[in-house]
Amino acid sequence: MKLHQDNNDNANVVTGYGDDHIMVNKLRHDGNLILTADSIHAPWAPLVRGDLVALSAEDLAAVAALRPEIIIVGTGRRQRFPAPVLLRPLIEARIGFEFMDLAAACRTYNILVAEGRAVALALLFESAP
Repeated sequence: MKLHQDNNDNANVVTGYGDDHIMVNKLRHDGNLILTADSIHAPWAPLVRGDLVALSAEDLAAVAALRPEIIIVGTGRRQRFPAPVLLRPLIEARIGFEFMDLAAACRTYNILVAEGRAVALALLFESAP
């Protein structure tokens, strides 16, 4: 699917996505990654194979280290949730978080970037690039 935004003020925005990739400012990136308004961190985290069992506290700590006010995790075609114990460090650091399907995560990220919010989009794809 293609997404478009009229004015991105040179920020990284999602311009499209698929089951195994994301388009950031019209450039394709394959595999799991972390996206902020001014940086792309790849690779990130293991591939999703039916659930989020492979997601670790270290994976979420890598996102939290970027010091966003909110973390949006895109979990592929459908919304999935990690073990609650993995979320405790985010709660203690007072970092908001939301787990969404890929499409909702990309749309929400673009809206928050357009508002000037400090947001990190962490994407988990279901298939290898």
